[in-house]
Order: sequence, then structure tokens, then C-alpha cells
Amino acid sequence: MSNEFPQIGRGPGSAPTHFPACQAAEPEPANRADAVCYHAPLTRSMSCRRPSSMVLAVLLAAWAAEPPCAPLRAQGQATQRASAVSSGKRSDKPFLAKFVDAAPAAGLDMRFVYGDAKSKQYIMEANGSGVAWVDYDGDGRLDAFLVNGSTFDAPDAKAVSRLFRNDGKGGFEDVTAAAGVGRSGWGTGVCAGDYDNDGSTDLYVAYWGANALYRNTGKGGFQEQAAQAGVAGGADEWTSGCAFVDFDRDGLLDLLTTQYQRFDPKTTPKAGATSTCQWKGMPVFCGPRGLPYGGATLYHNKGDGSFEDVSETSGIRSVRSYYAFTAAAADFTGDGWPDIYVACDSTPNLFFINNGDGTFTDFATETGLGFNEHGNEQGGMGLGIGDFDNDGQLDIIKTNFAGDYPNVYHNLGDGIFEDIVIRAGLGANPQYVGWGVQLIDLDNDGLQDVFQVNGHVYPELDAQKAIDEAFRQPGVVYRNLGGGRFEDVTDLAGPGLEQKRSSRGAAFGDFDNDGDIDVLVMNMNDQASLFRNDLDSSNHWLRVKLRGTTSNRDAVGSVIRVKAGGATQARAVLSQDSYISHSDLRAHFGLGAAQKVNAILVQWPSGRSESFPAAGVDRELLLVEGEGEALASP
Repeated sequence: MSNEFPQIGRGPGSAPTHFPACQAAEPEPANRADAVCYHAPLTRSMSCRRPSSMVLAVLLAAWAAEPPCAPLRAQGQATQRASAVSSGKRSDKPFLAKFVDAAPAAGLDMRFVYGDAKSKQYIMEANGSGVAWVDYDGDGRLDAFLVNGSTFDAPDAKAVSRLFRNDGKGGFEDVTAAAGVGRSGWGTGVCAGDYDNDGSTDLYVAYWGANALYRNTGKGGFQEQAAQAGVAGGADEWTSGCAFVDFDRDGLLDLLTTQYQRFDPKTTPKAGATSTCQWKGMPVFCGPRGLPYGGATLYHNKGDGSFEDVSETSGIRSVRSYYAFTAAAADFTGDGWPDIYVACDSTPNLFFINNGDGTFTDFATETGLGFNEHGNEQGGMGLGIGDFDNDGQLDIIKTNFAGDYPNVYHNLGDGIFEDIVIRAGLGANPQYVGWGVQLIDLDNDGLQDVFQVNGHVYPELDAQKAIDEAFRQPGVVYRNLGGGRFEDVTDLAGPGLEQKRSSRGAAFGDFDNDGDIDVLVMNMNDQASLFRNDLDSSNHWLRVKLRGTTSNRDAVGSVIRVKAGGATQARAVLSQDSYISHSDLRAHFGLGAAQKVNAILVQWPSGRSESFPAAGVDRELLLVEGEGEALASP
């Protein structure tokens, strides 16, 4: 999915550069998108933000590069060629988190349909969908929402997205029909938030074609409102990700959607239609390169149940082109305003910094988030947001295509990031195609670990003995050792990690409320996985639920910092993360041996900051905006 050419930008003060289409070596389908050269928009100075020397080196190399073009290619054909980098001798410390697939026993009998199981003719069939942990009925237990896909040859009317209610006894009940969310079609991403502030969490589900906005009635069901609310999107759009975010801090959740591309099966070449669409000599589906680009759309919540498209006036509709996937909205710069980071496939990532006046500026290149540590664009998929070094800053991990490392973007402060993947020890498994991921404390020792699910995009690999890659791949778990270092402990993480499936979306949360993190996973043309964490540890934990008053009711966009055991941990309340999925809105903190929490600091989406007093451990706290001690805002 990544480009083998260096990225071209434009020099300071110069006009945007536009280049002619590539000349193909052989005639390509006339219906393909014109080959487009993209550039990084350097439209203004960074004001007080000073780029690191690493970022400056990337920029200088980009300005000196020859302009690349984007001919029609197979997904991942122009990938990196990274080799596994060992993280060194593994520590002797036991890993106490053990994951067991509890889906069958729990009654979570969802089987996903996503294109043909043995051969993918179009890229639409390969990217899969997200999943969500959401307490839709407000009973304090996480319910499971799973987004389904379809097929082109003979669409199955029974292949619908499904909602399972948590019965509180370790099991789930299918309530799809009663809840009114059983829609068929090519579903992709999901995000959640209480957009009308009525106390019930709503759902937004992305599709190829019209998207769905499910307003929670508070009576066990949903009403689909996308068209009436003005957020259905275009009929030809392939929306991938979404995120509720109160970008103007008016107490109402606005909505960002990301589009992977504009897809039309009538004009898109099938697999094998052109010799340029191959993977290691094997004919495969075409794209994303050479297919029409996607984009991003920002809707402003008007407060009457409807939204207004402000993509142009806000600056979200970027001047460059991209294939967008997962979106994460949080205050990454520490100025009290929510920013937006988007993982992009085969094009530079997006980092929209909130200017505080209703507009955004893309500073991905300048801040170190547009490329990897070598200045290359990648095949970005999923995003995990956390604080792996307990410095109180939000860090980012991003998954990529096979033959490449993930990115571990360490937040250096003031909006500048550094990719430290090799130094962190996360370069051990470049053979996998990474999707859902999270920075999350799996063993409650006070350090955020990494859980990542994987899976290739070409099921044809199963019949190719000459290619040493597999469609079905295991997940991986990395233990956080502290000091910015991780180690691979997948073989110690329980029988669930022995499964080999082609996974996509993953949602993280404590579905059985036993104080540890469980994982819900989408598997291509296969059963869903529910990795229950059977943690056997005396480590302590704290779970924090927020309720906004001036802010949106679900407090989406908050940053919570907990001081305990001599460390300060930060967590963000997100509407979307992992791979186009939605995780628990309650923030989980592992505390290790600490037997009390010294203080809790909450930066609310309204801009208000409050301190809450010391608390006990091994419990869930409800913190209400306005009931803490006011602090100076960022």
C-alpha cells in the first residue's frame, strides 16, 4: 500500500505544484482516475511550534524530490521492504493477561460476510469493517455492535449489522430486530456519541453509499436519522471512518467522516484486468492507487437534530488527495482544543490542528505525523491513542501494510511527534498486515501495552505455495517494559492469540466488568472473536466514567490524567479508534501495586479543567463536570 517514491512538497512561500498525469507503460482502462501527484500543504508557518531536526530533514528531502505520480496499481504492490528487528532477549517476567475466545460460549454467533471468501475482485471486498462496545441501554454493561458487509455476486439479505445485548452473566442476546439496526449493505466504520445530549449514546455507521445515523430513543431502540439530519453522505462515496467531535466547544458533538475513495464497480477494473495489478506475480484486485481518491467531511451540529456541512470553511477539505481510514479526535497539542488525526492508505496521513476559531490546518508533515521515520508515506490502517510512557501526553500507534513497521509516534510536546518504532522494540513483525490496534494496559501494571490484530487482503495467497505469506494471520501482543520499550509476548497471552484469521476492526473494553480489558474483533468471512481477558493478578485498577454538563453528555474529547504510584497516566475519551471501531467510553487505568489514586485531572471538551480528590482502587468512578475543583485551562 505504500509508495516507493519520495513525497514531494512545495517550498515555503511557493504556490501549490501540479504535475501532469503519468504515462503508462501500457494502455490503462480509460475509466481509471487520472494519475495524480500529491503534495504536502505547507500553507503557513508553525508559529510557536518548532519542528524537530528529524522533521526538518524529511521536509528538505521532500522539497528536493522528483514529483511522483500515481498509476493504477494493486493494493500494497509498492510496499516497504522492512525486515524483522528483534527487541532483544525477552525478560523473565511472567505475563499474566490470558485471552480466551469466549464468543461461542457467550452466544456471540455473528459471522461476517465481506465479499467472496476465496477471491477478491475489487478492493471493496478486502478492507472489512469495524465493531463497537457501546452501552446502548444504559445499564452499565457493554453491548456489542458489529458492522457487516455484503457480496457483489449474490447479496445475502441476511447479512446485516447486528446488536447484541450484554446479559450481565457473561453472555449476549441478539436484539438487532428489536433495536432497529439490522441494515444490509457494505458497512465499514462505526463511531458513537450522544449527539443530541439526551443521555443515550447514539451510533453512526459508515457505508459504501448512504451512511446511517442511529438516534438512541432511550427505550431500547434506535431511529435512523441520517437523511433528515443531513449526514447521509454521497451515493457514490465509500465512507470508511467517522468520529464525533465537538470541534467548536459549544457542547454539541459535531461529526467527521472520512472517505476511502469513490468506488464504482462498473468502471473499476476487476482482478487480473491489467498486468499492473499484481502482488508478487499473482494477479489481484486493483487499487487504491489509480482509483478515485476519497476525502473528509465535517458536519457542524446545529442543535436541532440536524447538521451543516462545513468542510470547506473549516479547512477540513484538504488541498491534497488521499485514501482515508481511521479518524481519532483528541487534544494532541495540549491547548484545550480537539485536533484530528487520520490514518491514510498509500498517501501521507492527515493531522488537522484546531485553530480555535472554527478552522483547521493540516500540519502532518511539520509535526512528524505525515510519514514514517524515513520520510516515506505508508499504508496506514488503524490508530491506537494512549500514553505509553506515562508522561501525561497522548501518543499514537498506527498499523500499516505488510513489509512495513507500525508507527510509534512519541508525543514530544507542543504538537511535535517522533516515530520511535525500532527503539521501542515494535519492529518484530513486519510480515503482518496490521489493522485494529490499541495502547491499553492489559495486565494492570500501570503501563500501556499493545494489542494488534492482523490479516492479509488477498485470500488467493492460501493457494500460492510460492509466496511465503498467509491470508489468515495471528494477532500480536507487546508488553510494555517501561522506559519506552516493548517486547513480544504473544505466545504468553493465552490460547485466543493462537487463532489465525484475517481480522480487521477491534474494540477494547471491560465487557464483564471484572477490572481488565477484553477485545471484540471482526474477522473476514468468519465468526467474530471475543477475547475475554482472564487476568490472574493482584494489580489494582480504576475505571473512570465522565458525564458532561456544559460539555457533550458523553464527554467525548475529554482527556483524563490519573496520578498514582508516582506516575501520571493520560487517557482520551474517543469516538473512534483502533481500525474504524469504537471502544469503551469509560477510561481504564491499571495501577500496579498502588493502593490509592492521589488525584484525577479532567480536561473537559468545553475547555474547563478540574481536579477531583483522591480515590480508592478497583472500582468505577462517575465524575460529573462542574463537581470538581476548577483549574486553570490550557
